[in-house]
Amino acid sequence: MLKFDLQSRKSGKWFYAEYSTFVVLPEAQNYKLQVAGYKGNAGKDSFSRHSEMMFTTYDRDNDQWSSGNCAVPRGDGFWYKRCDYCAVNSDGITTFYWSGLPGGQRLQASRMWLQCK
Repeated sequence: MLKFDLQSRKSGKWFYAEYSTFVVLPEAQNYKLQVAGYKGNAGKDSFSRHSEMMFTTYDRDNDQWSSGNCAVPRGDGFWYKRCDYCAVNSDGITTFYWSGLPGGQRLQASRMWLQCK
C-alpha cells in the first residue's frame, strides 16, 4: 500500500491519496510502475494515471513525451507519461503539485508512506 499526504500551498490543509496496490518492477523492466485502488480526499486520482510507466531520469528517458525528456526541465525522476498529473518530488514551485487537489493543485509539502505486505 502507498499513501500520499499532500499539503495545499494555498490553504495549508492536508489531504491524502491512498493506493491498495503499489508495485515497482525490477531494473530489467526500467522500474515500471503498477498502481491501483485509489481512495482518499485529494480530489482526483492523479497518481494512477502514471501506472504502467517506466521510471524516467535526466539520463534515462522512458517517458512518452515526444518533444523531449520530462525529467530534464523538472530536475527529478518520476514515472512520467506526457509529462505528469502529479509532481510530488519536484523542487520547483510551479512543478510541485497534485492535479485536482481541492482549492488548487500547488503543494506546500508532500509525504509518501509505504506499507509492505
